[in-house]
Amino acid sequence: MFMGENEKSASLTTSTETKSVRMGGAVSAGEDNDELIDNLKEAQYIRSDLVEQAFRAIDRADYYLEEFRDSAYKDLAWRHGNIHLSAPCIYSEVMEALDLQPGLSFLNLGSGTGYLSTMVGLILGPFGVNHGVELHQDVIEYAYQKLEFFIKTSDSFDRFEFCEPCFVMGNCLEIAPESGPYDRVYCGAGVQREQEDYMKNLLKVEGILVLPLEEKLTKITRTGYNSWETKNIIAVSFAPLVLPKHRDNSKPKAVPLPTMFEVRTLQDLARIFIRLTLKKTVVGPGPGPLPRGLAHNGERLRQAQHCGSTLLSNRYVFMSRLIPGPMDDDNNRSDAEEEEEEGNCRIRGEPEEEEQEEEGEESREGGALLHEAPVNLLRERILSLPLPEPLKMYMLHYREK
Repeated sequence: MFMGENEKSASLTTSTETKSVRMGGAVSAGEDNDELIDNLKEAQYIRSDLVEQAFRAIDRADYYLEEFRDSAYKDLAWRHGNIHLSAPCIYSEVMEALDLQPGLSFLNLGSGTGYLSTMVGLILGPFGVNHGVELHQDVIEYAYQKLEFFIKTSDSFDRFEFCEPCFVMGNCLEIAPESGPYDRVYCGAGVQREQEDYMKNLLKVEGILVLPLEEKLTKITRTGYNSWETKNIIAVSFAPLVLPKHRDNSKPKAVPLPTMFEVRTLQDLARIFIRLTLKKTVVGPGPGPLPRGLAHNGERLRQAQHCGSTLLSNRYVFMSRLIPGPMDDDNNRSDAEEEEEEGNCRIRGEPEEEEQEEEGEESREGGALLHEAPVNLLRERILSLPLPEPLKMYMLHYREK
């Protein structure tokens, strides 16, 4: 195995242009996570919508120790002891090269802080597989702390259907032969030519392997059982894989990976399907949050909210007739209680006429649009349904396990 996701420096090279950087530095520093992503997009390191959404959904600074957060939005690698994060430009190239899609299986060799695995999980969705192997126990504990923080606090956890990563400790050169194969594999340490075949055998046919191979970040696609396509992406310099250490005459201990697929309960499948149905109704078929441009445009955001709420209103009325409120008897409810519930269940996207007029006046002042934070419509709609609170929390991927 190796020292986390570990690159010593990077000298970025493409067939059309040459960029020379040390430890990243391919783009200018940002004031926040969104500005960092803007810079990566402008420099063409982030090129696809799925990758952009994943990067925007997770604040890179959350994976830093508190005393080092000021450096989080620079395009630089960061290390503290065994904890390591690669430069954002490197992660961008890796995510783009992996060509991730919902439902795929992913193996992260040198999973480190879990930052990359968490971004991947946002794309894989509820029916994907997300495994990581890491050499250091303290880094695995750190990764699980960061994962728990993301699940409990991040609004993105409700916006996406998440494939939660699972990390195991061990040397990635000692993976049990019966493990895998995977659709996508990433190795975050330098691989020598004699280790290449071992890495290739972790792949399914039509799978993609991304790894630093002899000083080049390389994409290898398995086109057949014994056929491969290789593409050099950028020139990099990663610390090499740590070779396994064995005592004399001792048998190496294989690293067992989690089971590839588990049969889901009917309850889980129902929750996933209902959430996906609500999400399509409320925010459309897209997998992630509103893009930055829309989130910062108040008028367009209000239109999106209004459209989503209107689409859901008929379904809400239909469901409210079928599903009684928790522990309530409709025959014993007073008119005042019914009026109060109607007020609480008013569609957010359809404010009172007076509120609409006030918003219109505010929008016209100075000729500027309002800047509003994006609203998690799926979460609000689930919370407004007449269901028992434990069921609502379960629908939202109940975070207190």
